[in-house]
Amino acid sequence: MSYYFSKTVNDDFDAAIERVTAELGEAGFGVLTTIDVSATMKKKLDVDLNRYTILGACNPGYALKALQAEDKIGTMLPCNVIVQQHDDGSVEVSAVDPIASMQAIENPSLGTIAGEVRQKLQAVIAGL
Repeated sequence: MSYYFSKTVNDDFDAAIERVTAELGEAGFGVLTTIDVSATMKKKLDVDLNRYTILGACNPGYALKALQAEDKIGTMLPCNVIVQQHDDGSVEVSAVDPIASMQAIENPSLGTIAGEVRQKLQAVIAGL
């Protein structure tokens, strides 16, 4: 099982971030954090990377259900979505597979929640 799903998009990098943020919003997710990994690596390590941004997406209703089922689940939240530019200039958007990330937790009620979140994230990526 892969731990993510992804799609190459026909947008430039900034447009891809705007588009995926809007699509996440339509699916009930907000972006809690935006981490510019390439800028951080340049600042901290003086390393040049292709553009790479992590969006920390959260669907509050599902987050609440998960927290009620497992109080330490916050260590696995939010659901990360990445936007990255490859050497050839193409832009790829990838999202974590919540089922894969929660496999180590032995709590059957989380499986149902993760499955529903997975469907929503897959639809967001497929719709790009």
